Amino acid sequence: MKVAVVGATGMVGQVMLQILEERNFPLTELIPVASEKSVGKTITYKGKSYEIVSLADAVKRKPEIALFSAGGDTSEEWAPKFAEVGTTVIDNSSAWRMDPTKKLVVPEINASELTAEDLIIANPNCSTIQLVMALQPLHKAYQIDRVVISTYQSITGTGVKAVEQLENEYAGKTGEMAYPYPIHKNAIPHCDVFLENDYTKEEMKLTNETKKILSDDSVKVAATAVRIPVVGGHSESVNIEFKNAFEVSDVKKILSETDGITLQDNPEVNTYPMPIYAEGKNDVFIGRIRRDFTRDNALNMWIVSDNLRKGAATNAIQIAEFLLTTRFKA
Repeated sequence: MKVAVVGATGMVGQVMLQILEERNFPLTELIPVASEKSVGKTITYKGKSYEIVSLADAVKRKPEIALFSAGGDTSEEWAPKFAEVGTTVIDNSSAWRMDPTKKLVVPEINASELTAEDLIIANPNCSTIQLVMALQPLHKAYQIDRVVISTYQSITGTGVKAVEQLENEYAGKTGEMAYPYPIHKNAIPHCDVFLENDYTKEEMKLTNETKKILSDDSVKVAATAVRIPVVGGHSESVNIEFKNAFEVSDVKKILSETDGITLQDNPEVNTYPMPIYAEGKNDVFIGRIRRDFTRDNALNMWIVSDNLRKGAATNAIQIAEFLLTTRFKA
């Protein structure tokens, strides 16, 4: 089992390597891949040094699985080249997500739809993954009509330059800006680029990807995405309107029994999800569940998850683990 990690020196790539080690993924050969400026340098995995290679060299080595986290342009150019030599690509960029010929996969929801022909598999957007983890079991039970979501997103979703910007501002230093404004002591309602409809690309990812993963275009989703000076993970305030009646106690029971979800919901003792506690964990944390008294069959909830883990690296590796039990089983 040869596994390539494309973008091995980036934030998500480093977490991928960490999770592969944590979960003892049964690879026999690791192929770390990065940009030309990193080729020849080494990374350490399970106490052993591995030399970083180029994309072209990685393709020649024909890995069984390639975990991609190197940006959309790289994925568009190189994922098909890996697929041509029989490699299954699990891509963390937005390049293939809305391609009707590609599966958009959250393993707990729709991994069973994968077939041997799916050689390029799309990993959803980080904020979408934690949202649909909560929505899917409730959609099955009560049929969702409409979702309104506001996100409070970690700077780690932007990358290392954003982390450096926050650290510089916190220390009172000037430096390179990842955002058009200061992020320290601020909230920026601007994630990704603005589109013609005045929503950002991040907001429309939430709309479009949610429909695709739930396999239901009738679900209405409207989003506002906000960047805040937090490192640990993304938070989401979500209002859901159902077509059918529900009991809050039943909603909590359904979510508490869903794989990959941890319910943290006890206002009496101030128990609710927060990114400071989600950081470094693989679950999606849900709390503040209460009925929306202004609408029939509606409720509010608060969803938090580590965007570098379940929102990116963990989800990708869970897809790879699913493939181990199906496509690559002995």
